[in-house]
Amino acid sequence: MFKEAVYHRPKNNYAYAYDEKTIHIRLRTKKEDVESVQLIHGDPYNWADGHWQAEQKSMEKSGSDELFDYWFVTLKPPYRRLRYSFLLEDGKEQTVFTEKGFYDDVPLDDTAYHFCFPFLNSIDVFQAPSWVKDTIWYQIFPERFANGDSSLDPEGTLAWGSTKPTPTNFFGGDFQGVIDHLDHLEKLGINGIYFTPIFKAHSNHKYDTIDYMEIDPQFGDKETFRKLVKECHKRGIRVMLDAVFNHSGYYFEPFQDVLKNGIDSEYADWFHLREDKVVTEPLPNYDTFAYVSSMPKLNTENPEVKDYLLKVARYWIEEFDIDGWRLDVANEVDHAFWREFRQTVKEAKADAYILGEIWHDSMPWLQGDQFDAVMNYPFTNAVIDFFAKKKIGLEQFKNVLSHVQHMYPVSVNEVAFNLLDSHDTPRVLTYADGDKRAAQLMYLFQLSYEGTPCIYYGDEIGMTGGEDPGCRKCMIWDEEDQDEELFAFIQKLIRLRKSEPAFGNDGRFSFVDCGKNLLAYVKHSDEQSLLFLINPTSDSISIESSSSRVVDQDQQTTVNAEKAMVSPYGYLIVEKK
Repeated sequence: MFKEAVYHRPKNNYAYAYDEKTIHIRLRTKKEDVESVQLIHGDPYNWADGHWQAEQKSMEKSGSDELFDYWFVTLKPPYRRLRYSFLLEDGKEQTVFTEKGFYDDVPLDDTAYHFCFPFLNSIDVFQAPSWVKDTIWYQIFPERFANGDSSLDPEGTLAWGSTKPTPTNFFGGDFQGVIDHLDHLEKLGINGIYFTPIFKAHSNHKYDTIDYMEIDPQFGDKETFRKLVKECHKRGIRVMLDAVFNHSGYYFEPFQDVLKNGIDSEYADWFHLREDKVVTEPLPNYDTFAYVSSMPKLNTENPEVKDYLLKVARYWIEEFDIDGWRLDVANEVDHAFWREFRQTVKEAKADAYILGEIWHDSMPWLQGDQFDAVMNYPFTNAVIDFFAKKKIGLEQFKNVLSHVQHMYPVSVNEVAFNLLDSHDTPRVLTYADGDKRAAQLMYLFQLSYEGTPCIYYGDEIGMTGGEDPGCRKCMIWDEEDQDEELFAFIQKLIRLRKSEPAFGNDGRFSFVDCGKNLLAYVKHSDEQSLLFLINPTSDSISIESSSSRVVDQDQQTTVNAEKAMVSPYGYLIVEKK
């Protein structure tokens, strides 16, 4: 047995409270090394005749990645406290893994040897808003979605879609344009909108905020925004805004004062100055986002800055009834600020969604005291690399996704923000080099996976675009230029996600091995078990089928009572007996 690979640590993603009664426990072992794992567990105070009353429960293998197997078990301790160890067998050897190491014969009556989950305190349970599990998001870059009120157009605004987007041009997108096209979103089936920044800013992307309390005039006024939120809520659509609290814009009034007065400015400590006089070129002598001199980093440890930003967080919820905040460059802001931010937001609206932009392992932010979720870029990269770029094979794809699944607790995965592209990346069809079948399979996987999926505006009608600014084209509203087939396909998947219990977030996800280069996975719910078969290859693949009902099938896929044929870039979804 390769004991060096065995790992467990209480709390975080290896032992955590799933709800007020349930504890989830995981163990990691070397891949294909251990045949079975039993959890030895009991209440630390449950003794009889001088002996600790321990029980055993089998752990199931919940997944594997390139190097490790992961084991999982659920418990409901009657008194919400637990001591436990792991009994491992590999066919040749048996050992007990404890907090103090490995033992062939662990002294069970000495509970000091065992791992400890002291008490399941309900306040410590990770709790994200329940509505997020059932939300299909739609990301809107307001400047490029629709121009509904040309009287608001900035000087030099170009005719809609008349030329390629650049970092500096404007096309006049606004709130009225969004209101005018809510029917399109409702028809598609989405029930959440994520807006990139709407606050007063100099650029077309608005990530360089001038005033966090004011809407950019090119989008409309506060009454129009209030109307937009109400119209969305009437249709069952939640609204999430983008907050840039890591840095301000160059024309943010406090920074303008610092530019003028340097270290003598009353706002000098609002930023991270390194010299008495501010220098912007060739490189800034103050902290910024990356090295962008027009985006000075805010000092969120400063009480005045903290007070200002927390007022912003509360204001847009209380005054306009927004439903969530997406937090830009969230990992560069101190944890203490985010803890206060969460308290402020949840006081204003208990079920508001807090989403952080973090591109890497985010467990430090996902322990219930800061964010509800992060943008799941490891998921994004894996799906793009497998389906679109063909950079990784089937086994590597499964390994990567399994690793991502086990990075976080189940409760975190259920509300992870799963995107395929955004305003920061090339579009799905561009990633896929125009291969619509590959794009469709990516949407199938995204919308049947766990978590809360997001569609970037225009992807549903076949828009393309490379890296920023190419991914920020004007939305195409001429129906003759829209891909109606792709729209109908995504619409169908959303409908299945809502109508089939196991398809959406009620379903528990696990990969299965069907061989033959088929991506196969099962979604289980209390009511249903669905088998998904996706063929990303150029060959037709025939498999044995034991389905009781075909839930959905590609038009190029045939099925009969005994066998299923999955065509190239085809898929089949069956309800298992």
